[in-house]
Parts: sequence; structure tokens; C-alpha cells
Amino acid sequence: MNEVVVLGIGQTVFGKFPDKTAHELGSEAVGAALQDCGLNPRALQVAYAARAVNATTDCQKIMMAHGISEIEMFNVQNACAGGSTAVRGLWKDIASGFFDVGIAVGVEAITGTQVASRPLKASQDLEAELGLTMPALFANIARRQLDTQDADVRDFARVSAKNHRHAMHNPFAQYRKALTEDEILASRMICDPITLLQCCPNTDGAAAVILCSAQFAKKHTTKPIKITGSSLVSGSYAFNQKDITTFDFGDKAVTDAYEMAAIDPKDIDVVEIHDAFANEELLRYEELQLCERGEGARLLRSGATELGGRVPVNPSGGLLSLGHPLSASGVRVVVDITRQLRGGAGGSQVDDAKLGVAHMLGGVVTGLQGGACGIHVLVR
Repeated sequence: MNEVVVLGIGQTVFGKFPDKTAHELGSEAVGAALQDCGLNPRALQVAYAARAVNATTDCQKIMMAHGISEIEMFNVQNACAGGSTAVRGLWKDIASGFFDVGIAVGVEAITGTQVASRPLKASQDLEAELGLTMPALFANIARRQLDTQDADVRDFARVSAKNHRHAMHNPFAQYRKALTEDEILASRMICDPITLLQCCPNTDGAAAVILCSAQFAKKHTTKPIKITGSSLVSGSYAFNQKDITTFDFGDKAVTDAYEMAAIDPKDIDVVEIHDAFANEELLRYEELQLCERGEGARLLRSGATELGGRVPVNPSGGLLSLGHPLSASGVRVVVDITRQLRGGAGGSQVDDAKLGVAHMLGGVVTGLQGGACGIHVLVR
């Protein structure tokens, strides 16, 4: 299996851009990634594009803007894990030797007037009729955390406050304002105990990564960032979940990626994870083996996951304040970890980061576990 290198990264500012199409945003991110590594667009041999809302032949349309045509192209949809799925597909192509260099882009334009499809009304959606919306799902999980773990509602607010502090240093973030725990707890209740400022915002944006073989990379960089572990695992569709605070498929994805990369969780310097709701971040600490089960709140309180701590989590600001353009997020976490390992994260930089983990979850259905989890381990 060939070594896989992250050659170029690109990202748009995340926010609400009703006047921009998904293809314009995707093209901007692709252009930034090409410029980042100085690669001629015609050198690309394969391309992936991930999009969840109004998905179409996005890859072809985005690449067309850069004169890229007549190569193998894939369009991916896998809920919030779509971007991770695109990166995973590209990683496999390079690792297996099918191609020397390619690109993966994730994009969403949710707020724009070009969006023709809207979420179903509750009367048209059985899960919504039964109350199984995403806020309700994670509120149930939060209730379970309060009942069975050493966590309280202020811990959830601490997560959001931490990530908003981190986002103040990120020029790509949708929200760059510090918030206090009291402000977060006092914001409008969405689904008890989750308040508005514990929910990620709807966001437009795009991110792109160019991956290549180690041999190809020698022509372009002397300091390669390598993806040494990659996994993508989907859940079972049987009622086999032991506890709603854990996802077996997430555990397996982590184990598979760590074993491939031959790393110990204690060696991890920086992590970017799916934190669509504040309480969720505590569970991802446990899933990623940063602490024992049930110890997520204690790890947070220790300051270990803050910038300057033992293992900073979401120094970008995470989904809670950077924003969550669904399919773009799984690519964006790889972009941010690469930026950290290069030492180019500015005010969000983790000192001497050598090993990072990019995590993204998508399409979770409690009980059925019908979701997907993508993990990428990056080293310099």
C-alpha cells in the first residue's frame, strides 16, 4: 500500500451566502487547494465531490470551472460524513496505486435561493412525527449523560464556550465571538437540556484537499503531511445499541484507523471532531480514547482539551462556531489538521503538533445506529 500525502488544502469562509451557488463555493475551495500547492489543474487524475442538499453532478460542474475534464469523477452523499467519505475514497485510490494525485471537495449552499428542495414537513416524515429530529435525538443523549455520567448542563455549556473562544482566532469561522457559559445556558431552549447556543448553525461553505502518493509529493514538498490511518464504518440496522451514548460503529472506526496508523491515543496532539451539539463533544472524547468511558466531562474540566492543554479539541471552533456545512465538514477537519501540522493555524495553533485526528459523524439514528463515522490520522 502506497503512502498518501496531503499536498494541498483549500477552504472558503463559512457562513450564510444566499447569493453564492454550491458550485461557486466548491470552485473557490478547489482553486485555493490548487494554489496552496502550486499544482496545474490538469495534473489531477481523479476527483470526488460530496454534497448533501440538492446533490447533483457537482463534481463535474465544480471541476469544469478549472478546466478539469475527462478524468474519473465521483459524486458522494453520506449525510454529515459525506466529506469524510470523499476523502476516504480518494485515499483508497492513491494508497492502492490506481492514481498518483487527486482532489476531494465537500460543499453545501443551504441558505441560498438556488436550493429547490426543503426539509419535509413533519406530516411527511415519520421520524419527525415521532419527535426524532436531530435536536431531540441529542437531547435524549444529553439526558442520559446527566443521569449516568459525571456531567451536568454547565459542562455542556463549557464545551460551547471553549469552542467559541477558539473560533475567535479562525478567519474562516462563521461566528468569532466569545460567549460565557451563562450566556449559553440562558439562550433559547431548543430541546431540554440543549439551548440554542449549544447547537451548530446552518452554514454554507466548501473545503478541498489534494492527496497524492509520496513519490509524487517529492516534486512539490520537502515537509509532507501523511495520512497514515483511514477508516469509514457504517452502523448496523439492528436494534443492538447497548446505550444511546455510545455508537459501536464509531468505536470500530476509531480502532481501525488507530491500528492502521499504529498509534497510541496518548500520542495525539490535536483533534477536530463532529460537535453538532455541545454535549456530543464529551462523548467523542471517550470514543476517540482520549479518556475512559464516562470521563469526558472530567477531561474537559481539567483544561486538557483547551488550546494550551494536553490534547486540544476543535481549535478551529468546531461545528458549534466555525459552522457546519454538512458535507464540507468531513473535508474541512482534514484541512484544519493539516494546517495545524504545518504550523500555519495562526492564533489557533497547537504548539509543535505532530499527530492529529480528523473525525466526522453522519446520519445517526439512535437504536438502529444507521449512521457512518469517518476517521483520518495525519502525521508530519
